[in-house]
Amino acid sequence: MRLTEFWRRMGEHFGAAYADTFARDHVMSELGGRTVHEALDAGWEAKDVWRAVCAAVDVPAARR
Repeated sequence: MRLTEFWRRMGEHFGAAYADTFARDHVMSELGGRTVHEALDAGWEAKDVWRAVCAAVDVPAARR
């Protein structure tokens, strides 16, 4: 998954304004105690980060 696709999905789920706030502020155990931005900066694949977000906030199957 490309980062553009990842951010598109984040925007669709959270809304354009809140997606970055969530990604910057929400620490997730699914990402080893990192935020989305920290995980991506640490080299995590966008698809793996998206899967973690889906698990953490119960994204509907149709949006996964």
